[in-house]
Amino acid sequence: MIIKSIQLSNFRNYEKLDISFDSETNIIYGDNAQGKTNILEAAYLSGTTKSHKGSKDKEMIRFGEDEAHIRTIVEKNDKEYRIDMHLRKNGAKGVAINKMPIKKASELFGILNIVFFSPEDLNIIKNGPAERRRFIDLELCQLDKIYLSNLSKYNKTLVQRNRLLKDIAYRPDLIDTLQVWDMQLLEYGRHVIKKRREFVNELNEIIQDIHSNISGGREKLILKYEPSIDDIFFEDELLKARSRDLKLCQTTVGPHRDDMLFSVDGVDIRKYGSQGQQRTSALSLKLSEISLVKTNINSTPVLLLDDVLSELDGNRQNYLLNSLSDTQTIITCTGLDEFVKNRFQVDKVFHVVKGQVEVIDE
Repeated sequence: MIIKSIQLSNFRNYEKLDISFDSETNIIYGDNAQGKTNILEAAYLSGTTKSHKGSKDKEMIRFGEDEAHIRTIVEKNDKEYRIDMHLRKNGAKGVAINKMPIKKASELFGILNIVFFSPEDLNIIKNGPAERRRFIDLELCQLDKIYLSNLSKYNKTLVQRNRLLKDIAYRPDLIDTLQVWDMQLLEYGRHVIKKRREFVNELNEIIQDIHSNISGGREKLILKYEPSIDDIFFEDELLKARSRDLKLCQTTVGPHRDDMLFSVDGVDIRKYGSQGQQRTSALSLKLSEISLVKTNINSTPVLLLDDVLSELDGNRQNYLLNSLSDTQTIITCTGLDEFVKNRFQVDKVFHVVKGQVEVIDE
């Protein structure tokens, strides 16, 4: 799977851009705030309909404009796909695949699988549980449309239930309607918990060898899914928590409170690990993600590295880049340092200055 080209119109700081990528390693370099990450953001949008930053559509439209366009050409299993995305300042985005408009984001998922790695991901372990849930959900939603549907329905039900809990504080007679939302929360939540457990178990099998290699065999990393509640006890615990939920006006048990444990040699490195251990584990996690995607889709995802090399030491840089021989990689960085020029095969280089892109090497 590769991205062949991306065309942008009024997207972020780009008035117009037409960029074609090599099937292997692409470097996009330039000073900060020139527009490098915007290209990766457009690629990520094309695969997921969402910004990796969580930005709203109107925030990605060029200043002074009312709409933006992204056209991405993807090659997968010898087939070519054209993905068109139309962002509107005052309206929902439009998406078309091979010129045919789609109604649901789920119709796009699976055409372009992307693994995104940024400096923020190096903090995924030491940050709060929401970061780790987001990691799980972003990948599972790309791989499994049923999971995407169940997660979406669970989140909508959760919002409705929390709203009702607040309303009951003023209108106690509404408590009889709570059971309706409880049943939906249980139905969708059980599916989410089950799939997350399977996903983390798969990752755990992959990550141990990768982490052992990066750490020179000195550490053994184990992942463990930590659900807020097991799916088989969800109904009982939700009922037990009802009085607490009514008091706090929010749902206190369910997969929206899940977490994932990272332990090295039995120590929880979320709390007690060194920064080096946490960064090595985050790198192992991303490389495991690539491997898991390959297994699930029988193809390689596209890897986007957003200025992450500068955050890694030489050994971690070497391991990361030497692991990507069969994966299309698009890397942003601030300069072509000695490491990139002398040690690593680069197939195409782009220089970005104030929203203008020049091909340096083909």
